[in-house]
Amino acid sequence: MTYAKTADFTASQQDLARMAKALAHPARIAIIELLATRKTCISGDIAAELPLSRTTVSQHLQELKALNLIRGDIDGLTVCYCLNVELLRQVQQQFVTFFAAATTGFDCNC
Repeated sequence: MTYAKTADFTASQQDLARMAKALAHPARIAIIELLATRKTCISGDIAAELPLSRTTVSQHLQELKALNLIRGDIDGLTVCYCLNVELLRQVQQQFVTFFAAATTGFDCNC
């Protein structure tokens, strides 16, 4: 019987990997940067700022929204997206902790 190998990893490791995967595409990084500069944005405006089709931008927005990295409020026919700053700060701390643990006391003599 096979099972998901991710079950062998801690919840913290799985969580960090999910966030890293979400941030592993330049379009999603660009979307986060755009929302950070504008503080709020309508989906059509996001597509106009990126070299991607509306459909592709929408797919990336859904990926970010699925992990709650961004929020989207429906206003009539438009969706207004904004960053989930609280979660982004938590993710930032997870990465800081991860890299600090990986590099503390590191002395490779190879």
